[in-house]
Amino acid sequence: MKTAVRSQLAFVEDGSVGLDFGTTNSAVATTVDSQPVLASFESSQGATHTFPSILYFERQRASSGTRLTSTAGPAAIDRYLQAEEKGRLIQSLKAFLADRRFDGTAIFSKRYSLEDLIALIVQHLLSEAHQALGGIPRRVVVGRPVHFSNSRDESEDQFALSRLLTAVRHCGFEDIVFEYEPVAAAYSYERGLEHDELILIGDFGGGTSDFSLLHVGPTVRRRGRTKDDILGSDGVALAGDAFDRQIIRKLVAPRLGLGSEYLSPPKKFLPMPNWPYDRLERWHHVSFMNNSANIDKLERLQQHASVPERIQALIHLIKSELGYQLHEAVRRTKFDLSVHTETQFTFRCDPVSMNVRVTRDEFDRWIEPELAAIAACVDRLLETTGVSAADVDHVFLTGGSSFVPAVREIFISRFGQPKITGGAELTSVAMGLALRAEEQWPARKGASRV
Repeated sequence: MKTAVRSQLAFVEDGSVGLDFGTTNSAVATTVDSQPVLASFESSQGATHTFPSILYFERQRASSGTRLTSTAGPAAIDRYLQAEEKGRLIQSLKAFLADRRFDGTAIFSKRYSLEDLIALIVQHLLSEAHQALGGIPRRVVVGRPVHFSNSRDESEDQFALSRLLTAVRHCGFEDIVFEYEPVAAAYSYERGLEHDELILIGDFGGGTSDFSLLHVGPTVRRRGRTKDDILGSDGVALAGDAFDRQIIRKLVAPRLGLGSEYLSPPKKFLPMPNWPYDRLERWHHVSFMNNSANIDKLERLQQHASVPERIQALIHLIKSELGYQLHEAVRRTKFDLSVHTETQFTFRCDPVSMNVRVTRDEFDRWIEPELAAIAACVDRLLETTGVSAADVDHVFLTGGSSFVPAVREIFISRFGQPKITGGAELTSVAMGLALRAEEQWPARKGASRV
C-alpha cells in the first residue's frame, strides 16, 4: 500500500521528535529550548495530549461511487459512535507485532498488512500533530518495549521491531532510532533533578510492563550519558490488557455463554467451545471475529444452546462491532477500582444486560498471576544487576496501570512508600523520547525549530 504522508505533511529539515506508539494510546513530542513540548489533539471532550491507537474504516458514498476512508484517534472514536451503520474499528495493533500468524486483514475486501495499519494510525497522528507543532522533522526516536507483547524470545522481539520499523518508515521518516520506553521515561523524570540518583523506572502499557535501572542526574547530563549508566532492563509481556482479560473472563464471558452447554448429535450435551471467549478476552480481536464463517458457527451453536439468549448476545456484540464499548466498560471498572474499594460493572448487549457489583479484593485475586509475574520481573532485574532495594533512590511509575493499587503495592513492599513517585503517567515516555532525540541530534544554533 502506497502511503501519502510525504505530500500531506509539512516536513521540516531541522529538529527531531519523539514518538510513543502505544497499544492503547500514542503521543508525540518535540523540544523547544531543550524542554519537551507535547502535541495536542482535539476530541469531543476537549484537547488532549494522548491519541487513542484506534483506526476506523468506513465506506462513503459519493457521486463517483463508494470509497473507503479511514480516521484514527479521537476522530475515529467520534465517527464510530455517531455512525448508524458501523464500519470497522481496529484497536491494539501493537499487540500483534510479534505474532507471526497475523500479517494483516481485509477491510471491506481491501487487504492491509499489519505495517500498513500501524502506519495509517501514525500518519493520522502526525497529520494532526504537525498543526500543533508547526511541522514534523524527518528524524525520530521511537519508543519500544523491552519485550513485545506475545513475544517468546529475542528472535520474536527482533521480528516485532522490524515490523515497527517498516511502519514508521512508511510515514516518511528518514532517520529512525529506537529507545526502550522505561529509559525514555527516565529522561522525563531526570529533568527536575538537582542531584544524582539511581532510579528504577516502571512503565506499564497496555501490552507490556517494562523496567529499567539507571543512573540519572546532573553528573550524567554534564558528562553525557553512556551505556554504563543503564544498569539493566527487563520486562514481561503483560499489563493493562491482561488485567482487562480477567474482568472479561470473570464478569462478561459467563453472561455470554461461557460455561454453558449445547446439544450435539447424537443428543449429547457438550460445553460451549472456548474459541470465541479466548478472542473476546483479547478485546482487540473482536473486530476480526466479524466474518461470515464465525457468525455461521455461532448461529449453529445458538440453535442448540442450553441458554440461547447468551449466545445471541455474543453474536450481537460481534456483528454490531461493540468491542470498543466493551473495552470502555472494562476500563471504567478498572479505573473505579483504583479509586474505590467496590464498583458496578455495567454493559448492555441485547438481549443480555449486565449490572454486577465487583470489589477491589475480587479484582486483586483475579489478577494474582499477572501481579506475581510483574513482581518476579522486578526481583529478577535487581538480582541480575546486583542492586539491592536499599540502593535505589526513587521508583518512578508511569503508564495507566501504574494506578492499580495492587501494582503499586509491589513496589511499596520492596522499596517503601516514600521512594515511590510518578507524574505525567500517559505522556512521560513521549516527552522523554523527545529529549532523547535532541540528545541524538542536537539542534543547530540559529536553525528553525518545530
